[in-house]
Amino acid sequence: MDSVTSTGAKYDCLLFDMDDTLYPLSTGLNLACRKNIIDFMLHHLKIEESKVPEMCVELYKEYGTTMAGLKALGFEFDNDEYHAYAHGRLPYDTLKPDPVLKNLLLSMPQRKIIFTNADEAHVVRVLEKLGLEDCFDGVICFETLNPSFAPIDEDNKNAADPRAPDEHGFFSESESDTDAAESKATILCKPSVEAMKAAIRIANVDPKKTIFFDDSARNIAAGKAAGLNTVFVGSSVHVPGADIALESIHNIKEALPEIWEDGDQVDPVIPSAVETTVRA
Repeated sequence: MDSVTSTGAKYDCLLFDMDDTLYPLSTGLNLACRKNIIDFMLHHLKIEESKVPEMCVELYKEYGTTMAGLKALGFEFDNDEYHAYAHGRLPYDTLKPDPVLKNLLLSMPQRKIIFTNADEAHVVRVLEKLGLEDCFDGVICFETLNPSFAPIDEDNKNAADPRAPDEHGFFSESESDTDAAESKATILCKPSVEAMKAAIRIANVDPKKTIFFDDSARNIAAGKAAGLNTVFVGSSVHVPGADIALESIHNIKEALPEIWEDGDQVDPVIPSAVETTVRA
């Protein structure tokens, strides 16, 4: 792969987590997802009910996601089935179009890429509900980081550059060219520094000129360890490794005006009915 092309701009790329970053935790999707995961463990994996709550917490802490932990422990299940159960039954209607965020994103001159542990289908549903499906240049997701689990689509495979996003914007990477999985039982995901480095390589970005936005303190710490500029989203209280902390993703322009200082761009149109004040 060609080396990263660096410009004179301060930032070349903005790397965004999706869930609870592009929309607030108050939507309830996070809680609904956790309930679905617990139900999957109970009814599909037949794990003893008394063990499931603590097990979820421990696996999340140890492996980054409950799914990654279950695989590491040797549980066998179809990944698509798991994702369909955890995400396919979510109350997506709680997500509403966000014209404020859309205008902000479209006015940014840098490349914008989603970086999530979630699967492709979930990414598509969330971005459609938020009205942000045309705001990003690419998506790095579960299938990107874990090619050994993803079926190869020969029709959409880009022979010239396997890391180039497909027609729908999703990045892919061949199993032989990734540091992702040592075996079929290993899942690569945030907050591992390896996942961060893989995303940097796949997106072909200079971490020193890339800003990483995420609502997880662990992910922020890993992003900083990988050399990224970091923004913690969801609270104005700084966490270890965060360069900036935002109460809401809508506060980007006030906190990071330098994003708009490079290149020609149109100032975002902010609907007057929506409050966008930076909170203390």
